Amino acid sequence: MALNLVKLCVGVDRVEQLTKWGREERGRGGAPIVHTRQTPKRAAEILDGGSLYWVIKGVILCRQPIVGITTIEEAAHNRCEIELDVSVIHTCPAPRRAFQGWRYFEGREVPADLSSADAEGLPVELARELRTLGAW
Repeated sequence: MALNLVKLCVGVDRVEQLTKWGREERGRGGAPIVHTRQTPKRAAEILDGGSLYWVIKGVILCRQPIVGITTIEEAAHNRCEIELDVSVIHTCPAPRRAFQGWRYFEGREVPADLSSADAEGLPVELARELRTLGAW
């Protein structure tokens, strides 16, 4: 089973903003890349089909498949680039407390994917409330 990452999506209020960012990067000839300070030690497990799950406004709402992980060495400091697929896949809303950086996200914890019909037009607040009540 693939290992995933979870990360806060800072400065984004809606999944559509994340989708737009991916289209803009592709339009520039590149893939969406997330920069972090630490390289995951379990990168091989992540690259075996893992995704980056995005926390938007305190709720996991979507994921993007991880295509590559590269460590860049610059003088005394290293940094990591996580290359993502352009596709953004909606997930069942799952509350997540704030944290710094990224975290490993095991298979048993990840929320299920939603079909585009399920996610279309549903306000985030309503989806969050339905999830809290156990109705979704």
